[in-house]
Amino acid sequence: EWDKEKIQSQKLPDDVAMFITESIQALSDDVKSAICVLSCFGASAEFTVIKTLEGALNKNLVDNLDVAVREGLLDKADDKYRFSHDRIQEAAYNMMNFLDQGRFHF
Repeated sequence: EWDKEKIQSQKLPDDVAMFITESIQALSDDVKSAICVLSCFGASAEFTVIKTLEGALNKNLVDNLDVAVREGLLDKADDKYRFSHDRIQEAAYNMMNFLDQGRFHF
């Protein structure tokens, strides 16, 4: 349920990209990291790919991506994680340093 008073009291930045970046920055480091890894796959990635990456990276990606789903940044359907909007994927990708982008880009 929406808390209208809380929503109305929030100061929203004029720039949507800044708002999205700030929303991602407010998450835990593990959730941010998982979102950034997902962003290297484009708009979406299949669950089996994420599970494979978990083993290779020794990171708990699925649980952290599920947090992002609950926050409304991602959708989970048809055995895929998908960014709710292309600007979210773009913001997450741009938060990464150049070396990490190259390391995880597929």
